[in-house]
Amino acid sequence: MPVTANARKGLTLQDSFNLQKVTWQTHAQQLTTVREAVFIAEQNVPVALEWDGLDETAQHLLTLSAAGEPIGCARLLGDGSVGRMAVMQPWRGLGVGSALLNAAIAYYQQLGVHVITLSAQVHAIGFYEKFGFTACSEAYLDAGILHRDMQRIDI
Repeated sequence: MPVTANARKGLTLQDSFNLQKVTWQTHAQQLTTVREAVFIAEQNVPVALEWDGLDETAQHLLTLSAAGEPIGCARLLGDGSVGRMAVMQPWRGLGVGSALLNAAIAYYQQLGVHVITLSAQVHAIGFYEKFGFTACSEAYLDAGILHRDMQRIDI
């Protein structure tokens, strides 16, 4: 589904992105590109923690720029959990994360999942709250980064 970015951070209205539902088997390279840049290089997440063996059986969301470059991703597990959500730095604040999270919510709603969970980095809690998620744990360290569990209940 094509989405148009707003005109900020040097990106113009011609800079749009496509959001796709993909599998690891078909799009591992693009998903890896985003996660290595954001989690491993930028946030110093250890490689052994990033690659946990759950990707092969998960559903993935991938955003590509109009030029076909990977710019964002999210991993959807069968238990209603959204994880490994990342947006490349130049694309942050342009709607990519919102599009990914809206697509994740729609995916789980379509499956009839009533409780969607995620582990949010503390600095991003406000972002997730805008989508109906509420914190349901105390802060804890994951890969050296403070997180809180969050959930969204749709009844």
